[in-house]
Amino acid sequence: MATGKDDPSATSQSPVLLELLRLDTGSAMALVGHPIHVMMVHFPIAFVIATLGVDVFYWWSGDVFWVRVGLWAAGFTFWTGVAASLVGTGELLFVRGIRMREASWSHAIAAMTLVATSGANWGLRLNYPESILPHGLALSALAAALAGFAGWHGGKLVFDHGIGILVSPRN
Repeated sequence: MATGKDDPSATSQSPVLLELLRLDTGSAMALVGHPIHVMMVHFPIAFVIATLGVDVFYWWSGDVFWVRVGLWAAGFTFWTGVAASLVGTGELLFVRGIRMREASWSHAIAAMTLVATSGANWGLRLNYPESILPHGLALSALAAALAGFAGWHGGKLVFDHGIGILVSPRN
């Protein structure tokens, strides 16, 4: 009988590892073991921050160049957010261990609100470019705050609950 650190049932294991062993928290949508959602979310987050930065530059300079850049940044924010959301929704629906976590639902609601806000921001820029200041800037700031909130809960899922990570039961 194995004892000590070679014994996967030893009581010295971390609570996160014990929870991983109890529930299925692996990824249902992965590429060679790497969760696709985790790989995709970096793009909408980067575009959210870029859109906010572009709006600040436009506010500061008044140069219409930033209007065009903001239109593209907001569009990429929306479409990469939709793609990441589709994969994230698949994870939520197909993995019981993810569905059972409160942070999963908080993350999903914040992310869906972020995608809706990004869509509104892009639509504003497409149809009413003269309203970028102040409405587009306000939507960009709201989107950045929502990205922070969604990211916080996404990080909780990974770091506190071990969602989507591959962990050996051996320490």
